[in-house]
Amino acid sequence: MKVAVLGAGGKAGKELVKELGARGHQVIAVGRTAEKLPSGDGVEQRVSDLSDQAALAASVSGADAVISALTFQVPASTIIGGLKQAGVERLIVTGGAASLDNGKGVRVFDSAEFPEFLKPLVIGGIHFLDALRAENDLNWSFFSPAMTFFEGPRVGAFRLGDEVMVFDAAGESKISYADGAIAMVDELEQENHPRGRWTAAY
Repeated sequence: MKVAVLGAGGKAGKELVKELGARGHQVIAVGRTAEKLPSGDGVEQRVSDLSDQAALAASVSGADAVISALTFQVPASTIIGGLKQAGVERLIVTGGAASLDNGKGVRVFDSAEFPEFLKPLVIGGIHFLDALRAENDLNWSFFSPAMTFFEGPRVGAFRLGDEVMVFDAAGESKISYADGAIAMVDELEQENHPRGRWTAAY
């Protein structure tokens, strides 16, 4: 499969490119800065201003699917519109944990424990999920990683969930970018959550 990774120069994006390549997929690594983009066999670099819908469409042209690892400074409308313009129907989005149920029937974003200063930084992810749920044309999946999404080893073992955050025995919710990449490429290949959201954590 030929897969375009948006934000391929970031921490999550680089792990996605690595995981896709290890499984034999062709990768289009897309980002704003050429020096930050991964390279190697089976990886095509495309430098693009992804805040521009037409530029985004050109950057994913020829892809069978797109995985976005962009921050939510690029709104859902730009990404969705760019894919439609390019004729790409499959989209997987690296989202956030704030829209998950905290295990007590309360959305993480609305819980008393969630820091106020973080809300402006994560609200874009909630809006993105809302936009996808109203989208009728794309075959989308939205990945909400664990609360702590960090640079760490590829363990290769984690647990999946749907709407409720997954916690370990110590009460923590965490997963590395490398293992998050496994979860997303699994979804690409298996389509276990078509037009839906899922989560993963240790």
